[in-house]
Amino acid sequence: MTPAQLSPDPTTAAQTYAAFSDNRLVASGTLEEVLRAGKKRVDRHGPATLIFEETSGRQVDFDFRGSVEDVLARVRENAKPGPGRPKLGVVSREVSLLPRHWDWLENQPNGASAAIRRLVDQARHNETGIERGRHVRNGVNKFLWAIAGDFANFEEVARAIDAREDSRLDKLMSSWPKDVRTYVFRRLEIAAGIEGW
Repeated sequence: MTPAQLSPDPTTAAQTYAAFSDNRLVASGTLEEVLRAGKKRVDRHGPATLIFEETSGRQVDFDFRGSVEDVLARVRENAKPGPGRPKLGVVSREVSLLPRHWDWLENQPNGASAAIRRLVDQARHNETGIERGRHVRNGVNKFLWAIAGDFANFEEVARAIDAREDSRLDKLMSSWPKDVRTYVFRRLEIAAGIEGW
């Protein structure tokens, strides 16, 4: 699990989240909505609540100690930018490139980092519906690995999602918990809409 990368005010974050407990959907929506419902669930039934970023499918971890306002305050505090370029929310990571790539980047206006950001933004802007839909499908697969890895027909379901054979899924997931099935179909409907199918 990884901590969520959030804006200082989680109520304005564009990312949506889903919380599951005992294979039941607790909440889906903005971070604040999901954290409020998740906190209520944790207080009543214990800490077995899993929260996922809906787009990426990544499981994210939150500290549910204290009141719901304490939880939200910690999220806001952790989202404050550190040193560097705080207005951009820049995150530093290592990139490995060949010498010819570094040579080209060093000759770009505003430096290598700015050039890489421009290239990534341009590639994202030029993505087709199929590519954007693939991101949603990849998110569904990450979600399934975390929540349904031991369910019947799991591998066949993952293959059907990758192959865009959504029509097979109803039968393959017939024994799965209702909320998990419904959530998967809802996310795949979003992917299909993006893909233009």
